[in-house]
Amino acid sequence: MANVTTAQLFEEPFDADEYIERLAWRTPGGGSKGGAEAFDPKKLLEEFVNHIEELKQLDERIQRKVEKLEQQCHREAKEFAHKVQDLQRSNQVAFQHFQELDEHISYVATKVCHLGDQLEGVNTPRQRAVEAQRLMTYFNEFLDGELRSDVFNNPDKIKEAADIIQKLHLIAQELPFDRFSDVKAKIASKYHDLERQLIQEFTAAQRRGEIGRMREVAAVLLHFKGYAHCVDVYIKQCQEGAYMRNDVFEDIAILCQRVNKQVGEVFCSPETVMAKLIQSIFENKIQAHVKEKLDETRNSDVEQYLKNLYDLYTRTTALAAKLTDFNLGSDKHTFLSKLIKNIFSSYLESYIDMERQYLQNRSGMILQRYYDSKNHQKRPVGTGSIQELKERIRQRTNLPLGPSIDTHGETFLSQEVVVNLLQETRHAFERCNKLSDPADLPKNAFSIFLLLVEYLCVDHIDYALEIGLSAIPSADAKNANLYFLDVVQQANTIFHLFDKQFNDHLMPLISSSPKLTECLHKKKEVIEQMEVKLDTGIDRTLNCMIGQMKHILATEQKKTDFKPEDENNVMIQYTTACSKVCAYVSKQVERVRRSMDGKNVDTVLTELGVRFHRLIHEHLQQYSYSSMGGMLAICDVAEYRRSAKDFRVPLVLQLFDTLHALCNLLVVAPDNLKQVCSGEQLTNLDRNLLHAFVQLRVDYRSSRLGRHFS
Repeated sequence: MANVTTAQLFEEPFDADEYIERLAWRTPGGGSKGGAEAFDPKKLLEEFVNHIEELKQLDERIQRKVEKLEQQCHREAKEFAHKVQDLQRSNQVAFQHFQELDEHISYVATKVCHLGDQLEGVNTPRQRAVEAQRLMTYFNEFLDGELRSDVFNNPDKIKEAADIIQKLHLIAQELPFDRFSDVKAKIASKYHDLERQLIQEFTAAQRRGEIGRMREVAAVLLHFKGYAHCVDVYIKQCQEGAYMRNDVFEDIAILCQRVNKQVGEVFCSPETVMAKLIQSIFENKIQAHVKEKLDETRNSDVEQYLKNLYDLYTRTTALAAKLTDFNLGSDKHTFLSKLIKNIFSSYLESYIDMERQYLQNRSGMILQRYYDSKNHQKRPVGTGSIQELKERIRQRTNLPLGPSIDTHGETFLSQEVVVNLLQETRHAFERCNKLSDPADLPKNAFSIFLLLVEYLCVDHIDYALEIGLSAIPSADAKNANLYFLDVVQQANTIFHLFDKQFNDHLMPLISSSPKLTECLHKKKEVIEQMEVKLDTGIDRTLNCMIGQMKHILATEQKKTDFKPEDENNVMIQYTTACSKVCAYVSKQVERVRRSMDGKNVDTVLTELGVRFHRLIHEHLQQYSYSSMGGMLAICDVAEYRRSAKDFRVPLVLQLFDTLHALCNLLVVAPDNLKQVCSGEQLTNLDRNLLHAFVQLRVDYRSSRLGRHFS
């Protein structure tokens, strides 16, 4: 067991209960093996005592080992501390040596600089004297008329010759003309000859793609007057074969990207060369392309001209935005804006006039084509005319002042026409936003909006409303076709589209300008004018509906319905007139729901329901009622009330509930009349109204019912 009891047995995770169980299981007679007979507690106790002794011995061994390790650790820590102290002392000594060395180096450097300055002070005048002597030697050759030096005759030394001739050219300009005219002319001739050779060499190197040679020659030419010509030659040659695609703007972008990498390797001021290249491209290639595209359509096809102008301007500004990534100098945005303005200024000045003229012609054509397809000749809708006076009288009195116009169910409203007009206007807004000067943008956008109002709202929607109003028959017309609700439905749909375009395309252009107030005022004015006509038309349509119901009641309702000859032989649930009126009402309610939206549905149905109730109320007061007739009247009103539920308007249902309660007065027993009149539904009604209903009973006089109201 001594070999088994080691420190490894107590490594984590250690479970004391499990350890005791294992020890007991390994002890003969100490576990459950062999049953209760084999269990020997003495052996188990002996094993536990022995094992405890072993654990004590193990603990002592471990404790001795720990003490030994602690002593070793303390000893090594002291040794390490001594080493660190030695290293710190060595580092301090090294730092002192470094400071001394640094001071010595600084002293030597100061001496060297001083010596260099002294040497330069002696050498510079000497070099200048040598250079002056060398130039005087070359000047004498020009003065003698014979260039003997190898530098002027060896093509390989053209760079050295260029440096000399450039300096001689500057010196010659300071000499008096009368004494040195010949030598000045010879130097100038050689100057121009070398300049020409250098440009030719630069051009040849560019064609060969030798960037290093181009850089060398450009550096030499930098001090010559012909340097600008060298740049021009470079720019011209860069563009040779660059425009191979159908897309000029894509070609230009690729060209500029390629040249931008090259100019930095060739020229000492790449931003100037790049700016000159872009200026050349704009003033030549783009301007010619724009002129060709626009001039061919300006007078022949205005629509295509406006599309081309928008496309070309958009692509040019997009190209300019890409070019701002290149180094073009400090004010590259202004530089590019001027280039664009120089190309498009003549076209942009007349843009809005052409846009408005095109929009007028196009909108007029769309409307005329639609009316022609309907074989309709637009009739003038004037103001202050006899026709308008008749229309006003007719609206207010419903008097038949001549026949109404028969439109054969045509609303004269077309969503296709509206979509086309809105699409043309949307394109106009997009072009206006891009092509207008920022200061003129709100004004131009407002002028386009006025055209939309004129052609869409006035010439199309308002005209259709006028025709629709004229087509509404009088209230006493029989079997009238009420197409005005179809006009209302389509007008609402169209105006939603108009309002969406107003918010999506016009508002962003005018939201921060004074024109916003004008636009909102104009829109409000248009809406109010249309709402007046819509309200008028709906009111007259409701009158026609009530008139049709009145006609049904007048023709179908008989006096004998409510005072039958045989009181005991009434088999019907409600009268024929009631059935036909309810069917007509349900049809009209459904029609109103299809034609209106939002709160307008409830508003119109409320008005129709109130008028429907008034009609039935007045209709019932035209008859006398027997007991069975009163029951039939109650059945009719119950059916009317069922139709009133289709309105889904609480007020209408409440009115018919009250009417139903009033009809109960026609059948209630005389002794109970006073009690019914004071019931919940009737107690708040005018007693004269209650009395009027009671007077409709045939037994009013015989039963002396008037005494209940005296």
